[in-house]
Amino acid sequence: QVQLAESGGGLVEPGGSLRLSCSASGSTSGLNSIAWYRQAPGKLREMIARISLYGLTNYANSVKGRFTISRDAAKNTLYLQMDSLKPEDTAVYYCNLVNLGGSYWGQGTQVTVSS
Repeated sequence: QVQLAESGGGLVEPGGSLRLSCSASGSTSGLNSIAWYRQAPGKLREMIARISLYGLTNYANSVKGRFTISRDAAKNTLYLQMDSLKPEDTAVYYCNLVNLGGSYWGQGTQVTVSS
């Protein structure tokens, strides 16, 4: 089993920045990939950034150039640096880890971009 805990969300003005963290515990061996998703009210959950075991990254077009995903393997922590935030980035942000044991989700952290 893997437990994921997101943190770092909050209220920020348009153009501002936030850094989300996702701490992983439990059996993370056999890691395939780890990613950030978000879900806005009334919308489907969407993948916005993913990083593979080998450090390869990919981003949704909506966040490319503004968000940066990274991980600290020694701390079992995933990060999402979010810059130039827009009101349409408002959502609950989740981290997802896929390994040989399955797919795991955190509880999410709310990000609200508003003036």
